[in-house]
Amino acid sequence: MGNPSRNKLRILHLLDILKKRTDEEHILSSGELISLLAERGFSADRKSIYDDIACLTEFGYDVILTHSPKKGYFLGQREFELAEVRLLSDAVQAANFISESKSKALIEKIEKSISSYQAVNLRDQVYIDSKTKTKNEEIYYNIDKIHEAIKSSKKVRFIYRKRKMADKYTTVYEEKEHIVNPYAMIWSNDHYYLIGNKEKYNNLMHTRIDRMKKVEILDEAATKYTQKIDYKNGFNAADYSKKHFNMFSGDIEQIELICDKDLIDAMIDKFGDATAIKAEGENAFSFRAQAAVNDGLVSWIMQYSDKIFVKSPVELKNMIEKKCRDILASYSKGESENI
Repeated sequence: MGNPSRNKLRILHLLDILKKRTDEEHILSSGELISLLAERGFSADRKSIYDDIACLTEFGYDVILTHSPKKGYFLGQREFELAEVRLLSDAVQAANFISESKSKALIEKIEKSISSYQAVNLRDQVYIDSKTKTKNEEIYYNIDKIHEAIKSSKKVRFIYRKRKMADKYTTVYEEKEHIVNPYAMIWSNDHYYLIGNKEKYNNLMHTRIDRMKKVEILDEAATKYTQKIDYKNGFNAADYSKKHFNMFSGDIEQIELICDKDLIDAMIDKFGDATAIKAEGENAFSFRAQAAVNDGLVSWIMQYSDKIFVKSPVELKNMIEKKCRDILASYSKGESENI
């Protein structure tokens, strides 16, 4: 009769071996499992391997016995499938608000959900562009503190950094302290934003979390978001993000656009499947949506050039016309007068 404590440890080590060393293309026989356990200081025979695998299966682990290409075991279904791990890894590498070092560490943690062989193949396909990654290593700390402040309805204080020109060829950071009522965190346009409010203003502000330093939770209750925005049953981050283009703040209004027929997918992707469109002849369609009328919306519309016409509101039409005139005037000046 073996040592009960060692037997319990053995089954955990067996599970670890199955997680790291097996998948559909890498099968381990009972003899190989016995040898790998011996390398870790655990004695086992075929019967104990069968019993331990039966326990793991009963608990819910998908340990599969196969006879091809050889007889042996592998761990099948996992918490995350390979495709899911690939999606998560790609999202991390694409997220500019996560620093290079923390991106690598996070991807390594995600890779623990698959076998070591799959992790190596995945790692060969992952490229992290350090040039576009934030250098702010406080990002995890910032997110954790802001999350706690939102949960406890407390204000936060932080230092916000923005670049400015120091001379003709050099940029420096300008730092300013802010105290904010925090309401939500939103990932948009490859950046992570805090949506909040400064007490003396009625509007909401969007602040990039990767530009924050020294985030501190204050022992002061935050003003409820219901006093600043029309959400009665919880802050709807998805709805808010959809209506605020390029994370510019502004009042929500109903807009009506007439678009080229080729933009149907682009408009529904942006405004949602519930968007009701109406044909306008053979080559165009129109629809109404709720959006914040601001420079972000103007820039988003202008990327489609003459394929979008703003029917309403008049304010938005005027903003686009002015932007067009300003661009034309800028290019009409001499090079040295552009700005």
